[in-house]
Amino acid sequence: MRPILLIAATAAVLAAPRAAIANEISSLNGRESINDYMEQQEIDELKAWRSRNQVTSVNQFSDVRPTDWAYQALSNLVEKYGCAAGYPNGTYKGGQAMTRYEAAALLNACLERVTEVTDELQRLMDEFNKELAVLKGRVDGLEAKVGSLEAQQFSTTTKLSGLATFVVGGVSNNPAGEQVTFNYDLQLNLDTSFSGKDLLRTVLRAGNFDGVRNAFGGGLSTLEIAFQEEGGPDRVVVDRLFYQFPIGSQFTATFGGRVEQVDMLALWPSAYPSDTILNVLTLNGAPLAYNKNLGPGLGLWWQDNGWSVSANYVAANAADSTQGLFNSTSAGTSTVQVGYGQENWGLAAIYSYLTGGVGVPGATPFITTEIEENGASTNAFGLSGFWQPAEGGWVPSISAGYGLNRSSGTDLRSSQSWMVGLQWSDVLAEGNSFGMGVGQPAFATATRNGADTEKGVWAWEWWYQWQVTDAISVTPAIFVLNNPGGNQGGGNQVGALIKTSFQF
Repeated sequence: MRPILLIAATAAVLAAPRAAIANEISSLNGRESINDYMEQQEIDELKAWRSRNQVTSVNQFSDVRPTDWAYQALSNLVEKYGCAAGYPNGTYKGGQAMTRYEAAALLNACLERVTEVTDELQRLMDEFNKELAVLKGRVDGLEAKVGSLEAQQFSTTTKLSGLATFVVGGVSNNPAGEQVTFNYDLQLNLDTSFSGKDLLRTVLRAGNFDGVRNAFGGGLSTLEIAFQEEGGPDRVVVDRLFYQFPIGSQFTATFGGRVEQVDMLALWPSAYPSDTILNVLTLNGAPLAYNKNLGPGLGLWWQDNGWSVSANYVAANAADSTQGLFNSTSAGTSTVQVGYGQENWGLAAIYSYLTGGVGVPGATPFITTEIEENGASTNAFGLSGFWQPAEGGWVPSISAGYGLNRSSGTDLRSSQSWMVGLQWSDVLAEGNSFGMGVGQPAFATATRNGADTEKGVWAWEWWYQWQVTDAISVTPAIFVLNNPGGNQGGGNQVGALIKTSFQF
């Protein structure tokens, strides 16, 4: 009797909840089956579980350590997105498998957080709808312009840049004349890269600085930018054509049919000047070592942690089959430079061997004649360096250099040179510069066969660069040349000019 009563009582207890559930199911709107109802019940239970066990900091988990491999990921889930929960005892149990229900609860929490962020973004988009529309219009316009440029561009691998320079001025007591002249120098640079690391450089150039009839195109009064092709003024010619490419991470090789000696040097040891005036004061105090020989040539340099070693060879007459690339009459310059440079200072030692016929800028007429015309071979040494402050102000950048040369085969035995250049940045206005340079061009210190030595040969210059815009500058300058004729005589010279440069 008692077992029967126990079974009946149990059945009654179980039946009561089922009846209540049945009644609730029958009253549900939009739920078509018991399965729908049970799924909702499970979701409610999962939300309740997550609410009870949700944490706000990963440090609330007693079994999670900063050394755990997933610590950062768990920290982001908890503190950034608020969708990670633990167990009631304060543990996370990261090594324990989780049920599908627990995974669903955590995933649902993350999705809800994403929905909140999306709603916030939507409100911002609605608030700034007008501004976004304007930006979209501008972007569409830019895309159209980019498409037009790509369709009409000159080349996908070549960049064009240029420099046009006008010079108005004159030089007193100059054999070429004392009249005020107006001259120009135009350079067009075509830089092509096929790999993003190499460089094919083509420079087209034209000008009208006749060295015989223009005071700024010959002798020590020659400007650094003064150019004219031998065939006459206003002729566009190829001034440079060379290819440069890396070999590994530390070496760079260069070769070309028209390359200048200084194009193949890893370090230029001077910060003077930002806008060039006299050519002789741009050659690091050693114009025979840094002689800018131009012609067919090749070179290699190595760089590592500021150190560099450069070696190159240029022969001005190498295209002439009667003289060749390595002949004694090739007008060749063999150069080795060792240097060390940082962002605001650098130092370099250079050695160049000049064979007969090499053009030598920044030298007296006697030295020019002995090397260029009489074929003197010369061993040229130079030591140059610079330092510049981190910011513009009263302290100028300082550049200095010295050159010593030994010649054979002619009346010239030895010569020397030096220079010092000072430059102040942001003078009177930001972007403007003021500078002065002083030095001695290469002059004969020892001779043969009774030829006279030279002394008292000096060059001075002062200039102020007014940066009108980022691309236009105007530079008035004056210079003084003391005994520029050396042992060939002649008086002092004074020059004045206004130089206007356009970069594009």
